[in-house]
Amino acid sequence: MMLDREHGSPFDRGGADSYYQRPFDPHYWPSGTGNGFRIEMCEMTAKEIVAYTRGYNQNEEAGNFKVY
Repeated sequence: MMLDREHGSPFDRGGADSYYQRPFDPHYWPSGTGNGFRIEMCEMTAKEIVAYTRGYNQNEEAGNFKVY
């Protein structure tokens, strides 16, 4: 499965949430993070939720977290 890795995509947002140690919360921004409307999990397709989950889990497995 090819993943859209564009800024704001479900995969990107999953990875970012993990990186910043935020809770698992599937969402994305179709026009780029912070632009336009945030799409919540209840509005996402199964494929979009899988992409968010993959981004989140990939970063969790890599252990790549922001140091505060």
